[in-house]
Amino acid sequence: MLGIILFLAFMIVSLSIFLLRKPTNEKLYKLAIGSYIAFFLLFLTLFFHYVNSENMVDAINNLVQKTSYKNKVEARNPSSRHSKEQIPVKSALIDAPLFSQLPELPRGCEVTSLAMLLNHAGINVDKMTLAKQIKKNPTPYRIHNGKVFYGHPNEGFVGDMYTIKKPGYGVYHKPIKELAEIYLPNQIVDLTGQSFEEIYKYLSEGTPVWVITNTTFRILPPSEFIEWQTPQGPIKITYREHSVLITGYDEKYIYFNDPLTGTKNKKAPKSEFIQAWIQMGKQAITYNRN
Repeated sequence: MLGIILFLAFMIVSLSIFLLRKPTNEKLYKLAIGSYIAFFLLFLTLFFHYVNSENMVDAINNLVQKTSYKNKVEARNPSSRHSKEQIPVKSALIDAPLFSQLPELPRGCEVTSLAMLLNHAGINVDKMTLAKQIKKNPTPYRIHNGKVFYGHPNEGFVGDMYTIKKPGYGVYHKPIKELAEIYLPNQIVDLTGQSFEEIYKYLSEGTPVWVITNTTFRILPPSEFIEWQTPQGPIKITYREHSVLITGYDEKYIYFNDPLTGTKNKKAPKSEFIQAWIQMGKQAITYNRN
């Protein structure tokens, strides 16, 4: 259709040039005028048919949407008008301090990973200091009518952190965030509940992220979970609960400092690691740079 319109436009221009010349043959001149009028009417008919067609409407709408989107982007970031297209970072790897939780803290993976995060931020604090400072949950462990009654890990560290000979479990993101804010006031960011894309953003900017996962770094079967009755209500927990400091990613793997094995930039398949993180409640914190 577009080809026909262009052809007719060419014919109209040619006839217009012809008509501007002084006629030498009156009959030929009249024929030319008649042809010109016929071609012009046909051109208008085809043109308006094409403009009103669905394809043309879609094309105009797409052009409007693209222009609107471009204007919005430029309004948010005026410098983008003159910069090259931003290419997403496909990988990142951060050189964060590595600390081992063993032998002093067999259940202290959370505070040890926090120590790595804070030291990366320039705060000189050790795991043992954080172990003393972390909020403790005083709810005692007991079993009644076959049910386990214990504390909620978002209300403080549950059980004994220093030995596995006594009942214990760990701590979740809320008490960790509260402790971190003592050292980095107004800088701690709670990413809990958000998508993993938010974690990528901080990693690509060179900031590691504290997370809760499990010791297998892949999704666990239901048999690995048990139910506790807590003052805040029943919760599902797994004794494979673990905390690490994420230090990077690429197309296949997530990299992290593991306080249990003392491994720096340990890697796990990306999809499996993310599913394990989701299963443990999407818990994550990091910090904003000043």
